[in-house]
Amino acid sequence: MQRLRRTILVNFICLVLAGLVPALAFGADSSLGPVNAAHYGMWTLIPPLVAIALAFITKNVILSLFLGVYSGTFMLEAKGFDLYNGVVGGFLRLSNEMLASLADSWNAGIVLQCLAIGGMIALVSKMGGAKAIAEALAKKANSPRSSQFVTWLLGLCIFFDDYANSLTVGPIMRPVTDKMKVSREKLAFIIDATAAPIAGIALISTWVAYEVGLIRDAFQAVGIQTNAYGAFVETIPYRFYNIFILFFIVATIWFLREFGPMYTAERRARTTGKVLADDAKPMVADEATGLEPDEDTKSSIWYAIIPIGTLIIAAFLGFYFNGRSAVLGGDDQTLIALLKDSPASFTAIREAFGASDASVVLFQAALFAGIVALCIAIFKRILPVGEAVAVWVQGVKSLNITAVILILAWSLSGTIKELGTAAYLVGVLSETIPPFLLPSIIFIMGSIISFATGTSYGTMGILMPLAIPLAFSIDPSHGYVIMNVGAVLTGAIFGDHCSPISDTTILSSMGSACDHIDHTRTQLVYALTVALVTIVFGYIPAGLGLPVAIVLPAGLIAVALIVRLVGKPVQG
Repeated sequence: MQRLRRTILVNFICLVLAGLVPALAFGADSSLGPVNAAHYGMWTLIPPLVAIALAFITKNVILSLFLGVYSGTFMLEAKGFDLYNGVVGGFLRLSNEMLASLADSWNAGIVLQCLAIGGMIALVSKMGGAKAIAEALAKKANSPRSSQFVTWLLGLCIFFDDYANSLTVGPIMRPVTDKMKVSREKLAFIIDATAAPIAGIALISTWVAYEVGLIRDAFQAVGIQTNAYGAFVETIPYRFYNIFILFFIVATIWFLREFGPMYTAERRARTTGKVLADDAKPMVADEATGLEPDEDTKSSIWYAIIPIGTLIIAAFLGFYFNGRSAVLGGDDQTLIALLKDSPASFTAIREAFGASDASVVLFQAALFAGIVALCIAIFKRILPVGEAVAVWVQGVKSLNITAVILILAWSLSGTIKELGTAAYLVGVLSETIPPFLLPSIIFIMGSIISFATGTSYGTMGILMPLAIPLAFSIDPSHGYVIMNVGAVLTGAIFGDHCSPISDTTILSSMGSACDHIDHTRTQLVYALTVALVTIVFGYIPAGLGLPVAIVLPAGLIAVALIVRLVGKPVQG
């Protein structure tokens, strides 16, 4: 088996190198995506394909991402047939891409947030907070069904940010689901499927500002002045994938039925007690071990509730005050008057959340929560000062590998943006189509681009300016345009949900301590199934004019029937 994998890998690399040769003739000096897309054509797909294919073949995410980025920088630097410049210049460009990714304040905030949450969780675990809350939850979550349902509920509760969701729910619920013999693959799926899908449709979240901004700009491009937030709210019933995947989780929990690779993983966990496959490589570094509380430590659920509650409350307050400062420092007099006259109104809170720098706020909230956990450990005499700080540092070190993966994933995203991968895909896929099929085509386009690039934000930014004018030119009715806006937003989330190079997929693997490739492989079948329901029972009938009040229940029933009829029973 090992020899077969090695042979496949060698053949694949040879094919990629062979494919690069004709691409070299089209080497372009310009770094503009559309220009490079025209020059390279289908060869712009090489970097994401290399990263994704090697991730599945080698099960080494870091190596796969690195080679994916390098294949792209090689193409950008190898002008004509200058192989030397491609090799050397490509490596230098790769290092610069990594530096640029980390230099971006948003990305730096996310990395620091991950590290800070790692330190906080380490302290919570060492104080016995995680153990105590796991034991408390175990009283309610005393079966595979109830433990999965509690995980789902926690995922819905942390609706305001997908990163915070992935990093918080996993460490809390992992001991409970392990005890109930629920596979890490299923835990990772529940976490991943309640991260971006719920954050993307929440009325107040870190996603709202970006989505509303894209909607506003695209509507203005076709000469329509509209309430962008109102339009965003109107898209929620048309976010079929988000809604169906959330319900799909409940259906698998209720029926205790699974299919595809997830069935194999769940049967293994139930029958053997192995929550991970024998050859799994869980995304937890060695530094994460040894954080169990001492035997004489009197654990308390408050050692977990207070730090994690601090994280959530500080994030909410941070979103408001950070955004409020941004609005008051701007030149929109209407918003300034709103925040001064009615600072506690829903509209004011919504606008403040939308204007906040979510990356910075989440890092500040995680750092403050870590300080609170540190104070509890010291003042409750659970840990001496030196050991408490060492435990926090140990938790930070446990997420170093996650930081490396995120930096490489962002570097790949920047490289393929410069190559024009997304621009090429849009150009190929955006042909003349019947009006009722446009929402489905947009959903599929968003899925492909997001899967290949690993970013839902980037996909939304690419497609939204195209989708609204296109939909408006085909059918200017407000409902039709709103449906296509929903298709952009949910298609981007679906592709991002499936992609092994997506940061939320990576964080979900890390939060659940699951093998990343096993997580991607098992959830891919489920995501594709729900995507098929989204098209067949969602966008096609809605595009034909069927009211959403009929389409949504029909889709939910289809999801339940698929789980019940296709799924195989797993021991409860």
